[in-house]
Amino acid sequence: WFILQYMSGFGNEHASEDPRCPGALPEGQNNPQVCPYGLYAEQLSGSAFTCPRATNRRSWLYRILPSVCHKPFKPLEEGHLTHDWDEIEPDPNQLRWKPFEIPKAPQNKMDFVSGLHTLCGAGEPRGRNGIAVHIFVCNTSMTDRCLYNSDGDFLIVPQQGKLLITTEFGKMLVEPNEICVIQQGMRFSVEVFGESRGYILEVYGAHFELPDLGPIGANGLANPRDFLVPVAWYEDCQVPGGYTVISKYQGKLFAAQQDYSPYNVVAWHGNYTPYKYHLEKFMVINAVAFDHADPSIFTVLTAKTTRAGVALADFVIFPPRWGVANNTFRPPYYHRNCMSEFMGLIKGHYEAKEEGFQPGGGSLHSMMTPHGPDADCFEKASKAKLEPERVADGTMAFMFESSLSLAVTKWGLQTSNRLDKNYYKCWEPLKSHFNPKYK
Repeated sequence: WFILQYMSGFGNEHASEDPRCPGALPEGQNNPQVCPYGLYAEQLSGSAFTCPRATNRRSWLYRILPSVCHKPFKPLEEGHLTHDWDEIEPDPNQLRWKPFEIPKAPQNKMDFVSGLHTLCGAGEPRGRNGIAVHIFVCNTSMTDRCLYNSDGDFLIVPQQGKLLITTEFGKMLVEPNEICVIQQGMRFSVEVFGESRGYILEVYGAHFELPDLGPIGANGLANPRDFLVPVAWYEDCQVPGGYTVISKYQGKLFAAQQDYSPYNVVAWHGNYTPYKYHLEKFMVINAVAFDHADPSIFTVLTAKTTRAGVALADFVIFPPRWGVANNTFRPPYYHRNCMSEFMGLIKGHYEAKEEGFQPGGGSLHSMMTPHGPDADCFEKASKAKLEPERVADGTMAFMFESSLSLAVTKWGLQTSNRLDKNYYKCWEPLKSHFNPKYK
């Protein structure tokens, strides 16, 4: 009977109840002595109680049983998650990975949790300051088990295969070229429809928000109305064989058993929710006279630090757009950066590297490591006739940028066997065009 529906708006106060139980939301208060339908009231806090109103995040859930009803958590040895940034020596080189391999079913069944692999990161979840970049590869759905992240928020970027994500707040279908954010503490399960792959940006200690627009004005980039939040949906489901609740806690996985589905939330209200966004909705701002604008104009979401303008992590995209700048080298410029830049490709070809950088792969340009267009791109762009042209049609590349210096895991450098050891060669054909008699 269920049809996927959504409410729109970023960070809004939403209220939703499953239509099978009209009036399930208490009127005029959060925690009545007896809730409608005999439900339990449970608050999920995403911020300290005393945060300023503008940053206070919480939702009230009205559920058949409270989430406290479970057996004790026990360690779960599964997947390749880590926050041990010292397991291998640092590598300052430009790094590029070939598309990460998806295991074949049924020989090697792997769901979203068992398919999580940490690629790089920095910081520490116990201190509530840091990020991690994970790759997920899976071929089977999560059955009678869910995950919640005690450490931070997951920004999920599907690259291959659509994900049907069930949360305590309702269901979301997230397809390639869409993203979703599952915030700290929210329980969710991922159903897949074949081989699936994608990227995850995890942030500890901050929530994602829309970047300030400054002189751009009131509109542009990712508009708040285009973010979608699921509507309430519940199942009153007993699982005699045991339902597994998995907690990612201090960088490790723990599992607890219970005999009912956690998706027993009949109604909810609040401003702390999961949400999704379609990248085609992004309203691009760009240079229309001369020069190449900085990539910060393509920021979709940011997780701020206490230092003004310095992000713990930015999620940036490079969408289809027009290039019209005159007397300008239009591709990205050569760059050394005090930030760390991880790039991924959802589809198509990235404009600065037509070859080698493939959908489902990635690259990391670490702090102050030089990077920029390959030799072929430089030569073509230097000689191109500068007419209005479409840039990146049929393509979607993205960047996770962070003010932290990221360490690469042993899985990323060795075990995955996907590191492209010839990456540096794409710049070797660059030659000097210096002419001291130039006028």
